[in-house]
Amino acid sequence: MCNGCVHKQYPDRGNTCLENGSYLMNYQGCANCHQRDFVLISNKSTEDEDGEEIVTYDHICKNCEHVIARHEYTFSVVEEYQEYTMLCLLCGKAEDSISVLPDDPRQSALF
Repeated sequence: MCNGCVHKQYPDRGNTCLENGSYLMNYQGCANCHQRDFVLISNKSTEDEDGEEIVTYDHICKNCEHVIARHEYTFSVVEEYQEYTMLCLLCGKAEDSISVLPDDPRQSALF
């Protein structure tokens, strides 16, 4: 993918995992055509492997179709938690875990 199109490579996004869309605050502009325009999504695919949903797509320049970054988002249920991950040169890296129970056992243990 293209390091010249982003301000920071794989910024830490904490627990913000994007299933679709683009993190435009990190978009510097297209290193190929030198335009800063919309970022399009192409080649989107969704796979289901052993109970894990994997969504991948390319971020591309609207003007010249230069590939800016490859985005990967995963979702799975592990025991009593929904697990999310994101890895993308443009959007960053992030992980999140949410309890499927009404009261998160991890939060109860803190009290």
